[in-house]
Amino acid sequence: MKKKYTSLAINKNTKFTIISGPCAIESEETCFEVAEKCQQLCKQFDFQYVFKASYKKANRTSGKSFRGVGIEKGLEILNKVKDNYNVTILTDVHSVDEIKPVSRIVDILQIPAFLSRQTELIEVTAKTGKIVNIKKGQFMSPNEIKLAVEKVYDVGNKNVIVTERGTFFGYNNLVVDFRNFQIIDGFGIPVVYDVTHSLQMPASGNISGGNPEFVLSMSKAAVATGHISGLFVETHPNPKEAKSDALSMIPLSQMEELLGEIRNLLEVRSYKL
Repeated sequence: MKKKYTSLAINKNTKFTIISGPCAIESEETCFEVAEKCQQLCKQFDFQYVFKASYKKANRTSGKSFRGVGIEKGLEILNKVKDNYNVTILTDVHSVDEIKPVSRIVDILQIPAFLSRQTELIEVTAKTGKIVNIKKGQFMSPNEIKLAVEKVYDVGNKNVIVTERGTFFGYNNLVVDFRNFQIIDGFGIPVVYDVTHSLQMPASGNISGGNPEFVLSMSKAAVATGHISGLFVETHPNPKEAKSDALSMIPLSQMEELLGEIRNLLEVRSYKL
């Protein structure tokens, strides 16, 4: 596998970014279908596109749940997506020993929410020089995520973004504090909104549930704040058949409506009143 890099940047001075793909890598065919459609839509609506999928799902509600295709096969498929569609790739890393092989292929390395305080994981990821996306833990305040970002800065990497995915609100539910977008943006840190996981209902029985019917309204509300640089939304050709987050993802067929609505809202915001 050859080394590849991206010149993409995610902040308020660039095009709005869409990070999208299936939750987990299931097959080459599914990844190709999603990447091709999302890339086409992002070109249509003038967005930056980042393809996202996980080779491993380390945090599962049940030990019997699908955990992914593994790092070797997963990276092989991500490399093919990159070669075939010339897209930027994002995936999660879960341990220090995964970082080196993943960084040879992947452009944006993601720190999962439940690992967002793991100092060594963040530091070693940052030392790759790649963009680091820290998913804000459901247990973290804006000030705490700022400290996590400073761990990236401290090793000399300024390429970092924060993804807001909601805060625990009682059991099996999440709530988005929209003040966080403005607070984190005020720190000078680019913010992305993960609408998919903010509507997740963690550990609802043996699997996590979700309310994907609210994706459009929540996405529009976040964009309307004027404080996010991108949207993170997971999609699948047939979510009911997905092996991970089947109850949270939206159908690929709904992506055009979502991105069209976001483009319209961004254009309205750009008008000087």
